[in-house]
Amino acid sequence: MAPRRPESAGAFPIAVEQPAPQLPDPATLYAALDLGTNSCRMLIAQPKGSGFHVVDSFSKSVQLGQGLEATGRLSRTAMARTIGAIRICKQKLQRHNVTRMRLVATEACRRARNGALFLQQVRRETGLALEIIQPEEEARLAVISCAPLVSTRSEQLLVVDIGGGSTELVWIDLTSVPKRERPRAIMRLHAGFRQAPAPFPVAKVVDWISVPLGVATLRDQFEDVQDDAARFALMSWYFEENLAAFAPSAVQQSREGFQIIGTSGTVTTVAASHLGLKRYDRAKVDGLTMTSDQIDAVIRDYLTLGPEGRRMDPRIGKDRHELIMSGSAILQALMRLWPTDRLSVADRGLREGLLYAQMSADGVLEDTL
Repeated sequence: MAPRRPESAGAFPIAVEQPAPQLPDPATLYAALDLGTNSCRMLIAQPKGSGFHVVDSFSKSVQLGQGLEATGRLSRTAMARTIGAIRICKQKLQRHNVTRMRLVATEACRRARNGALFLQQVRRETGLALEIIQPEEEARLAVISCAPLVSTRSEQLLVVDIGGGSTELVWIDLTSVPKRERPRAIMRLHAGFRQAPAPFPVAKVVDWISVPLGVATLRDQFEDVQDDAARFALMSWYFEENLAAFAPSAVQQSREGFQIIGTSGTVTTVAASHLGLKRYDRAKVDGLTMTSDQIDAVIRDYLTLGPEGRRMDPRIGKDRHELIMSGSAILQALMRLWPTDRLSVADRGLREGLLYAQMSADGVLEDTL
């Protein structure tokens, strides 16, 4: 067997095809599939303590939303690519005899005029039933996936999930929650942002927003701008304009007691670049804390490199070089509005949130966060 090619730091994760050496009891397994604008990702896992152990995974760049901005429809080519990826997911689910699963589609299928028809086609051809989830649930799942990264010192928390077709932001007030209870209070949000009165302290969701701009859709809107720096500035300004109704403002928020958690390929790639990684290492990236100044330095370096330099930079990866500047424009807008000394990098997101939500509902997680 040929050796596996090393994965560059910014690359989309290479699909994992190998089954676990010893197959676990199927009765203990859960699966989560996230079909987004750019990628199809799946995790199969079993509960372990307050978290879970990943048994198998899959991730592939399918570019389902390619051309969507111009036509309002999913293209036949993109749909065919995506169905091919979902067939691999089906094989993995059958291999592990998984029966408890949640399979969801997000912004591309929400926006496309033929999104629902496409999912009917997926069901006919693969037997898998995917559901389109609404922005609030997508935001909520991203939030609970990040619960283990919430600092006990955080009184105000902003969770940001930069996707391919949309970006979700959730502002959470933790001041009424005892410090040691804060990560656990975040996990309880799986039941909804508006919680009923409870005997224990709850995290208060101050505001949340789903902006219909992600790394792919923002890039597509400004692809006619030829100058690299001008295009970046316009993307960042335009994204900031779309946050006008989101509260609280930067004037109201000091750096003390304030944490941002960023979950996306953009944030993990920026982190890998900051660390100088030429090969991605999740153990070094997930949970890393960066300051606004460190993030700004990485983004300035990307601009200095230019399109060709970014394409060749192993920290970014050839799969992500076309998306990194639109993602960086979003990130820079956030740092401009809410400077922080603690942006926590999360190599986790919707899939992990789906797993946590299923396992929490079934009561199989230990309450040890």
